[in-house]
Amino acid sequence: MLQQARNSFAPLRPKLLRVAYHMLGSVADAEDMVQEAFIRWMKADRGEVREPEAYLCRTVTRLCLDLLKSAHRQRETYIGPWLPDPVLEEEAVEDVTLPLMLVLERLSPLERAAFLLHDVFGLEFSQVAEAIQRDVAACRQLAARARVHVREARPRFKVERRHGLALAEAFFQATRSGDVQALGALLTADVHAYADSGGKRPAFLEPVLGSVAVLEIYGRVVAVLREHPSQLVRMGFVNGLPGFVTREADGELQTTALLIEDGKVAAIYVMRNPDKLRHLH
Repeated sequence: MLQQARNSFAPLRPKLLRVAYHMLGSVADAEDMVQEAFIRWMKADRGEVREPEAYLCRTVTRLCLDLLKSAHRQRETYIGPWLPDPVLEEEAVEDVTLPLMLVLERLSPLERAAFLLHDVFGLEFSQVAEAIQRDVAACRQLAARARVHVREARPRFKVERRHGLALAEAFFQATRSGDVQALGALLTADVHAYADSGGKRPAFLEPVLGSVAVLEIYGRVVAVLREHPSQLVRMGFVNGLPGFVTREADGELQTTALLIEDGKVAAIYVMRNPDKLRHLH
């Protein structure tokens, strides 16, 4: 019986993890929600479940909605900018990139659920209604309201894989060599930089806006790196954006993701919170 439950659950697990992660922005929390859904799946009368995938998506979504009620309270006391846990990918993705996840964070939990389940994961509105326990008309309205906010976060410039990684490589070299002119040439005038440390490692605690301010910050970073160099672990895509993973002098990992617009870096997202990097080890 247990093996049968595992066999039927295993093929759906990757999708359920994606649903939970995009709802919560936390790898550990997503894994907890999917594990709880599996426990409930083992106890369910599976003979009465006509569509296991829809049933489990509904279960995971409800668990995530319950958790979000407390998660928002925790983030009110978060130190510095909050970014979702970094997820490494081999290819660029266009459905839910890091900037889009930040927009989702500003939506109500129900708007987020309706948008993700319907627009990203392709569930019918009747299935969305069952998952979030609202009628179909309300779900359509929730998704429509979410799209208004999401539209601006959709990538306006598709970045070809090699070009994105080449820009990430150039950014890495410029920030490590201290070549301010080369770094400045990579940035848009209104570039934004964010660093999430959760107050657990040194980082700038407010978003840095504009190329002049960003270059000043990285001037300080270069000075630190000369004394305490970091090591490149790998280039790749971080939450759908080109970037890289480094091991810093303190032995901890760090991820850097770059939003590319019209061939230049428009936003920089640095993850330094060791709690959010644990799954990468």
